[in-house]
Amino acid sequence: MTGVLPPGIRTYKPRRSRITSRAERALSEQSALVIPMSEEALDFSAVWGADVPVVMEIGFGDGRSTAGMAAEEPGTGILAIDVHTPGVGDLLWRIGQHRLTNVRVMEADAIRVLDTMIPDSSLSGLRSFFPDPWPKARHHKRRLVQPSVLDLVAARLVDGGFWHLATDWSEYAHAIAECFAGDPRWGGGVIPRPDDRPMTRYERRALQEGRPVTDLLYRVRQPV
Repeated sequence: MTGVLPPGIRTYKPRRSRITSRAERALSEQSALVIPMSEEALDFSAVWGADVPVVMEIGFGDGRSTAGMAAEEPGTGILAIDVHTPGVGDLLWRIGQHRLTNVRVMEADAIRVLDTMIPDSSLSGLRSFFPDPWPKARHHKRRLVQPSVLDLVAARLVDGGFWHLATDWSEYAHAIAECFAGDPRWGGGVIPRPDDRPMTRYERRALQEGRPVTDLLYRVRQPV
């Protein structure tokens, strides 16, 4: 990486969880849909075809939302990235169940992928649903939304490209809005919850526990 984040800082925390037999089978049977980490730029046209818009998703949990949205957008290429093997297997299983052809999966650090493999002005959009809020002040440097990451994402998006986020931590929603407001390249803010964003188990639990969910949508303007 080229210093997007301070040395040793990651926006995620590794966790160990049990992998189901169906996810384990999917990891083997659907391995052709997994893109390995590389130091080379990813050729979007070779993966999805010429002129296909590509949206990256950072952190997809069990893949429920990713698969649902991909099924509704068959003409959009989806690059779904997560660091947890069980979730990768779950998404690959869902891809098979829905017979999706537009999703590719990476088990990798998304910041490193953005920094190393994604060409400038190539992504149509980015989705980050319920990134770790890192609620303790001393951990805020680990948050996904921070100025250096905004710089990186802005460079990788096409003109007018979007970043759609959702969080169930009101303080983090406020911090996200402040961060974007400090960068004149970005415009947008809080939006009503889109009907086409599937409800996840995590989101349902957050609502049951009294944590309201905030969706935010921003678009970038590239310099002329």
